[in-house]
Amino acid sequence: MPLKVRRAAANEMKIYRKRLPLITLKKTKTDFPCVKIEKSKDAFEFVRNFYSDDIGIFESFFILLLNRSNTTIGYAKISQGGIVGTVIDTTIIAKYCVEALAKSVILCHNHPSGALIPSEADKVITKKIVEALKVFDCAVLDHIILTEESYYSFADDGLMS
Repeated sequence: MPLKVRRAAANEMKIYRKRLPLITLKKTKTDFPCVKIEKSKDAFEFVRNFYSDDIGIFESFFILLLNRSNTTIGYAKISQGGIVGTVIDTTIIAKYCVEALAKSVILCHNHPSGALIPSEADKVITKKIVEALKVFDCAVLDHIILTEESYYSFADDGLMS
């Protein structure tokens, strides 16, 4: 396209009444301390704090964001669903990882039923998130499933490779 035509098209840009938002990074301080995660039990003990009495009522999905030395740098609640599931959006997870400049992440969600066995949907979403975060050089270290009494670790069971 000739240069004159491109300039004319640029001058005819459509302008909307809606105002464009400024997207910024915002972090909110919490009472949670920064800790080093060395094993799945460390992750479980930390993320268990995100859940209260509702752990046996509805399913919630959180991520724990870590730096290169596996020290926590943040966390985010991704979704809250019903008694049998919740919707997990990979794009939202990637957003939090990029904003925090996280080098790794631990996924966690609860099973209100008390079952510690990962469902096929749990395995599929874990793999999808692992693949998506590779683009950002952010590793998924584990996926923890919590119940009121215990936890299950994908990494401990060899399901992260």
